[in-house]
Amino acid sequence: DVQLQASGGGSVQAGGSLRLSCAGSGFYFDRYAIGWFRQAPGQEREGVSFISSTDGITRYADSVKGRFTISSDNAKNTVYLQMNSLKPEDTAVYYCAVAEGYFLSAIVDVPGPREMDFWGQGTLVTVSS
Repeated sequence: DVQLQASGGGSVQAGGSLRLSCAGSGFYFDRYAIGWFRQAPGQEREGVSFISSTDGITRYADSVKGRFTISSDNAKNTVYLQMNSLKPEDTAVYYCAVAEGYFLSAIVDVPGPREMDFWGQGTLVTVSS
C-alpha cells in the first residue's frame, strides 16, 4: 500500500522557519510528481509546491515563491518543504500528495488536488503575528 507520512509542522512567529518532511513508501512508479497542498479553515485546498521524481522540475504557488523550497532525497523516498519568512497567512494544515505518471514539465503552475492519486495525513502549521 502507498503511504505518505508527513511531519514537521508546528507553531512559529511570523518571519520564522519550518521544514516539513514527507516520507513515502509502497510506490514504485516510473514517474510521479510529489509535493504539498495546504488548507486553511474555511478555505479550499490549494497547491503549494511540487517536484518531479525524474528530472527535478519544481513548481511553486505564487504566494510562496522566494520563501519556500522543495527538495527530495530519492534514496530515502522523502520530500522536504523548507518554509522561510513565514507569514500568518501561511497558517494551514499541510498535506503531502503524489500523482502517478505526472509530467510537471507540462504545466507552469502547481497541480490541482483532483489530479492526486494518494494523500498523506496533514500536519498543522501555525504562524502567529
